[in-house]
Formats: sequence, structure tokens, C-alpha cells
Amino acid sequence: MIQSKKILFGILLTLCCAALHAQIPLESNIIIRGKSFSENDSATKLFVKQIHISGAKKTKLYIILREIQFKKGDSLLAGNLHEELLQARRQIYNTTLFNEVLVEATIENDRDISIEIIIKERWYLYPVPLFQLVDRNFNVWAKTYKYNFDRVNYGLKFTHNNFSGRKDQLNINLLNGYSRNFSFSYTAPYSNSALSEGFTIGGGMTQNREIAYKTSKNNTQLFYPVDSLSKAQSTFVRSSWYINAGYIMRKGLFVKHVFSASYAHLKVSDSVVKKYNPSYFNSPDNSKGILDLMYSFQYSNVDNVMYALNGTSAFVALIKRGLGFSGGINMTALEAGVNKYYPLGKHWYSGFQLNGKIKIPFAQAYINRRGLGYGDSYLRGLEYYVIDGVATALLRSSLKKKIISFSIPFNLFPKVINKIPVTIFAKTYADLGYAYLPKSLQGDLNNRLLYTGGFGIDILTLYDVNLRLEYSFNQYGQNGLFFHAQSGF
Repeated sequence: MIQSKKILFGILLTLCCAALHAQIPLESNIIIRGKSFSENDSATKLFVKQIHISGAKKTKLYIILREIQFKKGDSLLAGNLHEELLQARRQIYNTTLFNEVLVEATIENDRDISIEIIIKERWYLYPVPLFQLVDRNFNVWAKTYKYNFDRVNYGLKFTHNNFSGRKDQLNINLLNGYSRNFSFSYTAPYSNSALSEGFTIGGGMTQNREIAYKTSKNNTQLFYPVDSLSKAQSTFVRSSWYINAGYIMRKGLFVKHVFSASYAHLKVSDSVVKKYNPSYFNSPDNSKGILDLMYSFQYSNVDNVMYALNGTSAFVALIKRGLGFSGGINMTALEAGVNKYYPLGKHWYSGFQLNGKIKIPFAQAYINRRGLGYGDSYLRGLEYYVIDGVATALLRSSLKKKIISFSIPFNLFPKVINKIPVTIFAKTYADLGYAYLPKSLQGDLNNRLLYTGGFGIDILTLYDVNLRLEYSFNQYGQNGLFFHAQSGF
């Protein structure tokens, strides 16, 4: 009871602090030279005489210009000049194509302004070895399986994040080990002359020696084969292949529409559907063809898409699985989310992340019941659990402070990287969650309000790598240190 009161107090404290916000601080990567204007002259119009870009070797210049909300010949109000340049800089950086973006503006007389954009491109090509855990996260692998290196995949990842200089991305994965995975994808966000439409295609195949066939009453996954690791290593119990394609529309700066279709064929061992979980596919067949149609609306206006401290992002997604509306794997799902980030001043920041999802009908096949605890949709402090659900809600709130920022000289590849930036944030956080399942299917954590809290540090470095060390508590008196990592490549 005392533990629960502490967590609830932490939630209230974090939510109250996050409700405050302050003016956006000025950024050092915006430089304005020349005549200054007083408040009385803030309505003065400055005409953009030229926009010059330097440092682009691979990236097409029109891809960079496309992210700027003004063009040559447009007029900018003197009072809004800094904010306009700041917005342009953010949009260019958020392409994730550049390590550094500097915007310099020179006011040449009372009415003309010249703008220089200096960029430093990232390294786009990564033919790198892959080491991938088969478990849901590092914490499950470490605690449940004691760092068992038999439960890993290894192979080669080939990624080009700017294949033709138009921000098009090519990915090829070749993985072997505990699972096999061979996949490719190509995304061209700007395939027309107006740079407003694009497409994506992909495909691949996977073979697994182990699959989760059910979620237990105490909200842990049960795996098939159920006896020994040695048997699991000898046979693939799940195989699948898939193809997908999508159409992307982004006419402005902040809004994107994505229409996609995919087809997957899954096959599992007979025992999964006939003995251990007849509702795995909601049918007695051990193989299934799955058609998914999806539309998503995405909005993003933040200072950094990989680690936002200021701004708003949101999405709405509608998913139709199968050609029917009930029975088998048929599902209609609606998911929506909004993220709000506030700078509080003096290097303090707060943020909310709210997400909700509903799937109909409620009598869903097991493979359609994923709720909380999968991917990035989890409560911090409940990493060891999965909470299936046909309706879920998740609220995350954080309060953080930047405590140090520095750079480490790096001269191994001076033309590409000459320093490694490091920024460290200290933070406290609190999460709320709920996952609904019909009574006959629910586990101990279903159909009740869940709340967790904790504190930790975030370490940001080159290429938007984010390392998170978090000491979390949950309402059941459990606590522990958790590690998470996110990479921008």
C-alpha cells in the first residue's frame, strides 16, 4: 500500500510539472548578421534575395529546399525572422540526413536578406554485422534467459539511407541463428517532380524455432516447443513470407498520409492450433494467408524527430485485416496517439505521450490480441510482462533536465566524423495503462488500471543513438533497473 501511494504521488507530481511550459529558448545554430530591428519595426518585410546551400555532396539540393517553408523572392517579417529560420533549420535536420545544420542570415539593407545553409552530411551506407535478440527486449533476455547467446540472431544488415540523394532508403537484412530472416525494403518518399508523393515496397521470409502460442494468467508468454531448448534448435515451428507496398503523400511540411497493403502467409506446427491454443488463428488450420489494408494520418512538428524536447506529433491509423468482419483472423482496428513536448526553461523539459487502440470484434484470434508490452508500447516497470488486449490505453509522462553536454574528438574518419557529441539528461517519469480483454481470456493485469514510475538517465550521442538506464517501480511492489537502446540508423 505504501509503495502504491509513492507511485501515485510520483505520477501526480510528474503530471503537474509537465503541465507547465515556457518560451522556446534560442538556438545557437541560428546566426543573424546585419541590421537589427526594434519592436516598432517588427512588421518590416524582408525579401529573401537568395538561399545558398553548402556541404551537400550526396543529397540533392531540391530535397533540402523542399523542407524550407519559404523560397527565394518571399518576404519575411522582421519580428518573425528568428522563428522562421529556426523552423527551417528544424525541418532540414529532421530529414535525419545530416549531423549538423547551421543557418546564417545576412540582412544586406532595409529590405533584402541572404540565407546561407551549411550542412554536414551523415554517413549513409551501412554494410554492418547484425546481432539481434529474439526476445521482446534486452531485459527479458537478461533476466529470463540469463544472457543465453543461443537465443540470438546474427548476420548482415545493408542499409543505405540516401540511395539516390532523394532521401530514399534501401534495407537488406540477412539473419541466421535462433531464427532466420531474409528481407528487403525500399522507400522513395519523393518520386514525383512536385516532391509530394512517394512509395514503398518490401518483402521477406522468416523461420522461427520458437513462438509464443499463448499468454499465461500471470501475463507472461508461453512458448512452443514447451520442453527443451535442444528440441527448439532442431526444428522450425513457424515459417512465414510476406510482400507489401505503400503510397505516401506529403504535400506540406507537417502532415503525411500513408496508404499500404500487405499479404503474409503464416504456417505453424500442428500442435500449436490443435493442442495448445485453438484460438491462435481462431480456426483449426495451421496455416493462414493474411491480407492487411492500412491508412495512417501522421502529423509531426517537433524540434528533433528522434528525441523531441519541444513540439507536437500525432497519428491516426485504420487497419483492416482479412476480407470479412468476424471470425478467423478478421479484424478492424483503430489506433491514435498524440505526443506533446514542453521546454520549461533552464534546461528543464517535460512531455506527455498518449496512445489508444481498439479492435473489433472483441473475439479476436490470439495473433491479433497484442496490447501492452510489445515493441515500444509498454509501461516502464512492467517490461517483463505482456498484457494482451482488444482495447488499450497508455499514458506516459516525463520530467527531465539536461545535466551535461560535451563532445569527444574523433579523428579516425575526419571527413565524415571529427567529434562525437554526448548529451545526458536526468529524468523522472510516471506511466498509466489499461488493457481490456473479455473475461474468459484475461490475465491478472487485464481490465484494471496499471501505474508505474521511476527515474533514470538518457544518454544521447552520434546519429541519434539514445541509451536509457531506468530504475522503475510498479504498483505490485516490484522494482528494478532496465536498459533500453534506440538508434537512428
